[in-house]
Amino acid sequence: MMLIPAIDLRGGSCVRLHQGDFGAETRYALEPAELLRRYSALGATWLHVVDLDGARDGVLANRAVIVSLAAERTVKLQVGGGVRSLSVIDDLLRNGIERVVVGSAAMETPDVVEAWLREHGPTRIVLAFDVRVAGEAEPEVLTHGWTRGSGTTLWQALERFVPCGLAHVLCTDVARDGALAGPSLALYAEAVRRFPQVAWQASGGVRDAADLAALARLGVAAAVSGKALIEERISAEELQPFLRDASSPASTSATAAS
Repeated sequence: MMLIPAIDLRGGSCVRLHQGDFGAETRYALEPAELLRRYSALGATWLHVVDLDGARDGVLANRAVIVSLAAERTVKLQVGGGVRSLSVIDDLLRNGIERVVVGSAAMETPDVVEAWLREHGPTRIVLAFDVRVAGEAEPEVLTHGWTRGSGTTLWQALERFVPCGLAHVLCTDVARDGALAGPSLALYAEAVRRFPQVAWQASGGVRDAADLAALARLGVAAAVSGKALIEERISAEELQPFLRDASSPASTSATAAS
C-alpha cells in the first residue's frame, strides 16, 4: 500500500479542516512548495492536492499554486476540488498534473463524467466519494464540499461507474477527516470486498503507522493523509515502508493499471 501525502489549499495557503468544516480551519506556516519538498525528501512519489475553495464554490481557485507545484516535477500530483468541466481537466493535465480528482460532478452529471473517463481514460481520472457512515446504514455520498447529501449509497455510485472501466476511487469518511480518530476500517474492508477490481484510496483519520499497517492489511491501494503528516506525528522511519511508487494498485486487491 502506498501513502500519498495531502496538501489542502485555501487562499493559496496550506490548511486543514476538521470534518470538512470551513469554520474549523487550522492554517499552517508552511508554503505549499516547501511542504511538497519535505514529502519528496521523505521519499513520496505522489502528492494529493485539494483546492478547498474550489470544492466549496465549484471553481478551481488555487490553479496558479497547483500549476507551480506540478512544475517542481519531483512528485506526481493528483488534484481535486472544483473540477466540474472537461476544460478544467484538460487544463490540469496539460500543465503536468498526472491524475485529476472528480467529486460532486460524478453524482450530479454522471453521464458527463462517464464521457470524461472515455476521453482521458481511467488512469488519468480519480472519482472521489465523500461519505457519511451513520450506524448500520450504508455509506451515503455527500457533495459540494460535504454540505449536501445525495441520497445515493457509495455502492450504488460504484455500480454506475465500474462498468465504464473506473480504476481509481478516493473514499473519505467525513466524520474521520482531520480528526485523528483512526480510519474507517470496516468501510474500506467492505469496499475492497465489493469492488476488488478498483484501486481504493482511503482518506480520513490516519494518526499513526499502525493505522497505515491496518489499511495495508485490508488491501487498499493507497492511504491519503494530511494532518498526521503535516504535524509530523509519524516518524520518517515509520513512513518508509509505505512510500513506494503508487502508480499500480495494491497487488492483493486490485488489478486496474495506472
